[in-house]
Amino acid sequence: MTSRPAAGGGRWVEVDPARIARWVAGFADRHGPPTVTGQEYGLLLAAPDGATAELHRPPGAPATPDLDAFVGQAVASRRIGLLLARKGAVAVGVAEGERLPVHKVDTRYVQGRTAAGGWSQQRFARRRDNQAKAALGEAADLAVRLLLPEAGRLAALVVGGDRRTVDGILADRRLAPLAALRAERLLDVPEPRYAVLQDAATAARAVRILVRDPA
Repeated sequence: MTSRPAAGGGRWVEVDPARIARWVAGFADRHGPPTVTGQEYGLLLAAPDGATAELHRPPGAPATPDLDAFVGQAVASRRIGLLLARKGAVAVGVAEGERLPVHKVDTRYVQGRTAAGGWSQQRFARRRDNQAKAALGEAADLAVRLLLPEAGRLAALVVGGDRRTVDGILADRRLAPLAALRAERLLDVPEPRYAVLQDAATAARAVRILVRDPA
């Protein structure tokens, strides 16, 4: 389980689906038995002492009316597409639970920024832009080869890394069926490698909970 401060107050907690029932029980022990109401994002738990917990559905999970159904959907295995990108590195995969039956990692050199000025700086900037465009094109080609054939069987597409780079890849018209499956969350990942892709398969299934303690 991971935790980090939330903008506007409270904290985000990410809980493995197998532990969500235990987490809810602990919340009830600390704050009293909560009322449960359905929300667009999932479920809202409101405790008698004023504490709240917003349980966000994992990507691809359907809306559920009560807590037991939410837990059941959270632990259910579903097929999730993964697209991670940062600068010239990209990793794509299909996750079934924490397995990766389909995966590929690719890296293309993209020059970093230079402190040089004048004509030299402009030349390096053009070269960097060309390298970045080529990297985006190759990343899109990779997604077309590996992810696009799976689109009809995916419950969702989870992305991670640099948002601008991911947006650039999914702007390719060929990937419109995948873009339509894109989940709201953006995974915070380092430069994509196979180990990073494995970790992302686990993180994509986590239940995100926004916890606000009593005033």
